[in-house]
Amino acid sequence: MKISRRISALGAVAALLAAAPAFAETLSSLNLHLPQDDEEFVGPGADTVNSACRACHSVEMVLTQPKLSAAVWTAEVNKMRKIFKAPIDDADVAPIVDYLVRMQAGS
Repeated sequence: MKISRRISALGAVAALLAAAPAFAETLSSLNLHLPQDDEEFVGPGADTVNSACRACHSVEMVLTQPKLSAAVWTAEVNKMRKIFKAPIDDADVAPIVDYLVRMQAGS
């Protein structure tokens, strides 16, 4: 039973590899133009948030998040670092979280 499954799996892989050149012929380039977002975070600590967060997120997107606790923001920032590989230094996590909590407290 295990041998026949392996043979079937190998056959499927071989079929995909054999078809790969056909897929390559249908690929084409795509030009995608995203809307320009010139808005920036302002106030004390904004430089760190602008350089760390705006590479992927608009200010509007961040501003529409529900009010989150510092613990939840910390988990979110660490998720961006660890899962999505955001280039955020360890030393910048606390200042980013402090800024986001302060920003939401004032809204």
